[in-house]
Amino acid sequence: MIEKQALRPLVLGVMFAMLGQAAQAETLSFQQCVERALSQNPDIEVSQAQINQAQAAVRQAEANHMPKVNLSMTGTYTNDALNAFGLKLSQRQATFGDFGAGEFNPADPNVLKIAPRDLNHPGGTGNINTRIEVLVPVYNGGMVESYVRQARAYTRAAQAGDAHARQMLIKNVLMAYQGVHTARAYVKVGEQAQAASEEYVRITERLLQQGMAVKSDVLTAKVHLDDVKLQLARARNAEAAALDQLHLLLGMPLEAPLDVGPELAPLPLQGGLPELQQKAKDGHPALQAMRHQLEGVTANVDVARAGLLPQFNVMLRQDWNDQALGFESSSYTVAGVLSWNAFDAGGTSAAVDRAQAARIETAAKLRQAEEGIQFQVREALRKSREADEAVVARELAAEQADEAQRLVKKRYENGLATMVELLAAQTQLDKAQADLVAARYEQVVQRAELKRAVGLLSVEQL
Repeated sequence: MIEKQALRPLVLGVMFAMLGQAAQAETLSFQQCVERALSQNPDIEVSQAQINQAQAAVRQAEANHMPKVNLSMTGTYTNDALNAFGLKLSQRQATFGDFGAGEFNPADPNVLKIAPRDLNHPGGTGNINTRIEVLVPVYNGGMVESYVRQARAYTRAAQAGDAHARQMLIKNVLMAYQGVHTARAYVKVGEQAQAASEEYVRITERLLQQGMAVKSDVLTAKVHLDDVKLQLARARNAEAAALDQLHLLLGMPLEAPLDVGPELAPLPLQGGLPELQQKAKDGHPALQAMRHQLEGVTANVDVARAGLLPQFNVMLRQDWNDQALGFESSSYTVAGVLSWNAFDAGGTSAAVDRAQAARIETAAKLRQAEEGIQFQVREALRKSREADEAVVARELAAEQADEAQRLVKKRYENGLATMVELLAAQTQLDKAQADLVAARYEQVVQRAELKRAVGLLSVEQL
């Protein structure tokens, strides 16, 4: 039988193993990161809510084409002479007695001057009115149609705005995702530099013991090692910061374990400047959103102008009036209402002018945005090509710095170079490798930015 003391290490081992599995970081590829961000990021939730609002506005505007049915029930009790008599008429209960027939005396010469008491001073009269009323819009100067066009235009604008927000989010996810890999590349460079610096300290200490170096060389090598350790710590902090940024973009808690999949290598966007600028002008989602907004503002001008035209509506009503709840006294009403705002001191005309000014403002902003997109494409293409050239140059510089460091190291070991020269060569190699890491990151970002500027950024395009 196994004793409790022997079981305890086994149980603890199983528990730690389970905890280790639970805390294992979830590894997501770039596509998985984008999918999670698009489903959980608050910015996308905002744009989706705006689309839902615009679609609801379309349904609300279209509902104005349809008749409206109102149901009501009104209870009334009054001793007002006019209303009390009117309620009796509505209930079909008026009699000659209500006109004071019992007080009429033909023999009295002043009979026509007698005020009927029951007619002028009725008792309390109760009534319950049950009503069905149908309002049918017939003509409103095109106001309803303009509201529908406006709502549909704003829906398309919201959908284009959502596409633009998605592209911006994809770029931000890419920068954070690739930022993790870039920071890890810096960590690798730092670790290599630390290993080289530690080796230099050992070489220098050995040469000092052999009388081939001085104490200051050892101190210089140790100072350089401390500096390299500091740079390595900064690189590790940058890696943690990039992962934190990715957590935020994905809508994940910062404490949730997360790791990234393979490094991203987007292909360059093919085409010359005129072709890319035309693509951006035709299909950039931000421009599409503004064009649809212009459609909505133009429709608003027609809404304002409809206030200058006559309107005609039909009303159909069925009433039941009774002293109690019932359907005894029935009546119907059919009415056609023609209205025309003949004079409002210029208020409607001012509304038209205001709507036209808003349309002019939106059109000007659209032209400005189109010019801005053209500039962004030109600038993004220039920077993308520059980043490609920088990678080639940095790769060559790293190769040369590596060879130079190797030669200086051999010379130093043979007593033909100083510690200062050796550390300078190592520093140059570290810088060349770090510059190459930065250049590759910039290449990825600029290629993505060019696609975003043209309006083509998507996971498939990357």
